[in-house]
Amino acid sequence: MKGRPTRGLGIFMITLTAVVAASAGLSAILAPGDASGSRGGGRADEFTARPARLVRLPAPVRCESCWRPPVKESWQIQLNSTPARPFPNVGMIEVDGFDTPMSVVAALHRTKASRGVVCYIDAGTWENWRSDAREFPRSLLGKPDGGWAGERWLDIAKFHGALGRIMTARTQMCKRKGFNGVDFDNVDGYSNDTGFHLTAGEQLRYDVFLANTAHRLGLSVALKNDLPQIPALIKYFDFAVDEQCFQYDECLTSQNGGYGLNEFVRVHKAVFEIEYKLKLSRFCPQAIKDHFNALRKHLDLGSWRRACV
Repeated sequence: MKGRPTRGLGIFMITLTAVVAASAGLSAILAPGDASGSRGGGRADEFTARPARLVRLPAPVRCESCWRPPVKESWQIQLNSTPARPFPNVGMIEVDGFDTPMSVVAALHRTKASRGVVCYIDAGTWENWRSDAREFPRSLLGKPDGGWAGERWLDIAKFHGALGRIMTARTQMCKRKGFNGVDFDNVDGYSNDTGFHLTAGEQLRYDVFLANTAHRLGLSVALKNDLPQIPALIKYFDFAVDEQCFQYDECLTSQNGGYGLNEFVRVHKAVFEIEYKLKLSRFCPQAIKDHFNALRKHLDLGSWRRACV
């Protein structure tokens, strides 16, 4: 998918409870056994969850040398085209991992030494135009992803095989090109009609695999949109990228009943937030109060931006 947001997750009112497991380096998470919903043309609002079950997760991979954005940071996200000079004077920029040449990544660093450059990778859907599209076994491809041409949901429960190798190779590509971090998109398949009946626990395992893979390669990692699993995932991810939380009134723990993007700020991790429909006056005052780095963008995620300042 080129320059589109992940469709919203819907308010999934389940609190994920984390405890420390007695066995070596594992976390035990109480997660809903399953969730299913329909995205239609927008958000999925109703889910049916089976009783919670214990999900054992590997310990977070530490990355002391990883770049990490400050809580307050100027930023840009540009996915439908390659940034051109003069580059925006921002402290963080997110661009497409496949389409952005190494030379542009180097130029973004050279023109602002402190700038973090983040690599956008789709980790939850197959995109038929990507250079590695033929490497995906057909058995991993599920239902079409909404109205987004050329995309199909992936069976992320099978990440120990070909899918894991492909995503590791993509993350290695980000590293080779000189990116500082990676944003894995579409890590909310469990809440969508993928054709695979994915569970929240399977999504947790996959998300942790992605985060730990990035850290092993010396890259920071963003959690994209998956708000209900923040309590379990916050210790694995370095910052958050979210879309339309102000439009759907789901930014804060106080709004959701146990999870919110403000949990990242509470532990001194940055939140980068995008709105597509609301006027700046509708969300900027609250974004500034919440210490979110919020932008107004067009849906195509081109170079146009308006920042809350």
